Amino acid sequence: MAAVGPRLKHIRQQRECTLARLSEITGISVSTLSRLESGQRKPSLELLLPIAHAHQVPLDELVGAPPVGDPRVRLKPVKRTGMTVVPLTQQPGGLQAFKMVLDRTRCEPDPRTHEGYEWLYVLSGKARLVLAEHDIVLKVGEAAEFDTRLPHWFGSTGDAPVEILSLFGPQGERMHVRAKPAVGR
Repeated sequence: MAAVGPRLKHIRQQRECTLARLSEITGISVSTLSRLESGQRKPSLELLLPIAHAHQVPLDELVGAPPVGDPRVRLKPVKRTGMTVVPLTQQPGGLQAFKMVLDRTRCEPDPRTHEGYEWLYVLSGKARLVLAEHDIVLKVGEAAEFDTRLPHWFGSTGDAPVEILSLFGPQGERMHVRAKPAVGR
């Protein structure tokens, strides 16, 4: 805030505007403007908005707001054994979300078991899910959920890569879907 006063004075002088002229335009007294520029008066939104409007500059420029950071989310994909895994959650424990891209070459089942519960949703392509004695093909928009203590494997059918969304509960947490009950039941 200490730098606002000198910034106000610099912008006004750049525009070759006197305190008297700025006072006429903004309706703010010359003494108030002078105290703002010298740092003797604390800047407020009520004072800064008309000054920004008079100088035709964004309020951010008057107060020297830091530039807004890049809003893009920078996820760190992990590549392993025919798949790219993009973690969508950052906190440890609890439910974890992942986007996975499974290469078309990831098509030889190698079932494994581990603690947890998994929910898969196919975004594109066709996913092959081997779960215990079941061998299932999931198409776009289809989902499956299963206890990961059962032998399981998922990959591509071999035709093309497949993209899936995976929610995984390492302690066996299941997904909770809330749906309105059907009328007449």
